[in-house]
Amino acid sequence: MSPRSTIAVRTLPALPPWLAHTLRAQRGPVPWSAVVRGALAAGPLLLTAVLVGHTSLGVVAAIAAMLAGINDRPGSRRTAVRRLGAPALAGAAGVLVGTYAGDHVGAVVLTLVLTALGLLAGGMSAIGPVASGGGTQLLVAAAIGAGMPLPDSGWARALAFLAGAGWLIVLRLALPTPGAPAGDFRFDGERAAVAAVYEAVASLLDAAGTEHATARRAALTAALDQAQDALAGPRLRRYASSAAERRLRAQYAAALPLAEAATALAWAGEPLGGRAAEGPRRLAAAVRESAATGPLPAPARSAPALRALDDALLQAAHAFDQDGGSDLHTRRRSARDLLRTAFGAGGREYGLRVALCFGASAAIAQALHHSHWYGQHTHWYWLPATAVFLVKPDLGPLVSRVLCRAAGTVLGALLFAGFAVVLPHPQGLVALVAVCGALIPVSTRHFAAQTAVVTLLVLSLVMVVGEPQASVGRIGETLLACALVLIVGHLPMPGERGGHVRARLASAAGAAHAYLEHVLDGSGDRAARWTLRRDAYRALSEARAAIALSAAELPALARHTEGTDEVAALLERLVDTVTAAAVHLDDTGRLDRRHSDRLTELLGELAAHRERVGLPTGVAGLVVAV
Repeated sequence: MSPRSTIAVRTLPALPPWLAHTLRAQRGPVPWSAVVRGALAAGPLLLTAVLVGHTSLGVVAAIAAMLAGINDRPGSRRTAVRRLGAPALAGAAGVLVGTYAGDHVGAVVLTLVLTALGLLAGGMSAIGPVASGGGTQLLVAAAIGAGMPLPDSGWARALAFLAGAGWLIVLRLALPTPGAPAGDFRFDGERAAVAAVYEAVASLLDAAGTEHATARRAALTAALDQAQDALAGPRLRRYASSAAERRLRAQYAAALPLAEAATALAWAGEPLGGRAAEGPRRLAAAVRESAATGPLPAPARSAPALRALDDALLQAAHAFDQDGGSDLHTRRRSARDLLRTAFGAGGREYGLRVALCFGASAAIAQALHHSHWYGQHTHWYWLPATAVFLVKPDLGPLVSRVLCRAAGTVLGALLFAGFAVVLPHPQGLVALVAVCGALIPVSTRHFAAQTAVVTLLVLSLVMVVGEPQASVGRIGETLLACALVLIVGHLPMPGERGGHVRARLASAAGAAHAYLEHVLDGSGDRAARWTLRRDAYRALSEARAAIALSAAELPALARHTEGTDEVAALLERLVDTVTAAAVHLDDTGRLDRRHSDRLTELLGELAAHRERVGLPTGVAGLVVAV
């Protein structure tokens, strides 16, 4: 080829992580079930309230349905009750506190009350996703209760809030899921989650000995977490009361030894034939179709992990004909554990930042309100409510949240300004609320799209209760909240920065320590081992998510957690090695040189990183035990 025919290829520079995250959107099929529920929630609630003459209460109920719709994600019905119901209870409490504080105390005391709520909600949010959702709704509802002048009492508003969220929960429980797997539709989420575990096991076996094995093992962990959560949701009775549910629990439990054997085979790094993955795939199909397993191909029994896989397949085939499963091998956290998380380093750092943002935004909003900057608009809650969403790390890195919130608010406000001119009042606004409710489940794929839809919906609700069009004011308040949260996000706080990441990493290290100690003790209690292994992998998954989020921050913030990803990778390799060692111990009764050398090497590397990221001393101290 001549030089003239050579095509010059110019490599584009990689986007910085904070900008790449801003432009990234989730992908997947449209959740039509959630779209239908959204269309039947906020809009019909508001229409009913307008027809019976209680428009203000209908607005509160529609806001509650909107907030619940943001949390309406795929999963089991029982999990949805907790994911939607717990935040709704917190939101109702927020409405109650905000309404009575706004009606009976002055601006200074009200600001102090809201700041204290921010501190409480921030600490709660460190516990987990459901608690974080509860903290968000507590603060947003408190701001609405204090800043939205409505004629109803605090109790009436709180009951309307519960009714709005409760209506969406009723829809979630009552409506069947289109295209759900065969069997009792009440358990379609659980059935899909358990089937996904067997599919993930098969994918990991296919990837053994390849560069994709690590990613497939992480996908297996995610599938196990989702299935565990789907089956462990709240119930009226202590034990599973349905034969279908007991059978699903038995099928989930039967997948744990399969996952253990697959992890050990992936750790060994030797490619396997397609026959090894065929059995788990047939089991996945049997779960989806609620059918018998049929004959399963047996893998070769030439190595301890392959023998463990064969034994696990036989046990799984037997479990599919049983309905006595009950143990999900999950460790319940006590109230003391939850309080330790909320008031630990991560909870304190997050709580202080949320309290400062929420309190400062409430103070600024009231100052602008009392100075008549708002003109005729007496709804001053938008600024603190916006600050709540911006300060929440669940929604992405700080600068990504700020950019998406600003862009989404501008788009939503401009769209509403156009709709407000052409739509009839209130019929057209009620229809717009229904359309926005249907769009919320789709818009959650990107924070800017979600913000635009929520802006349209809330501005419609405000106009329904008689307020004039306020698009320009909402844009100004949003930009002010963005500037405030950016400033507070970069302020130094008491203690070490990156406390949430380090707390998650320390929890993962402690769980790995407990798992390793149990295996080295030679205990024959496999149920306890599977519980400890699940706990270790779940903690590692949570730590990985927190680290990835921190790494996508601006360099001034991301530098505080540098090196934590290396420690997380070491811990993952340690837990994989412990799993392989456990399988080998089951087969031979002793560790071989390869496992013990690898454990010693990994523990030594962790000891070298302990001072850098604050790992528990016990993990490093196990080097001698190995």
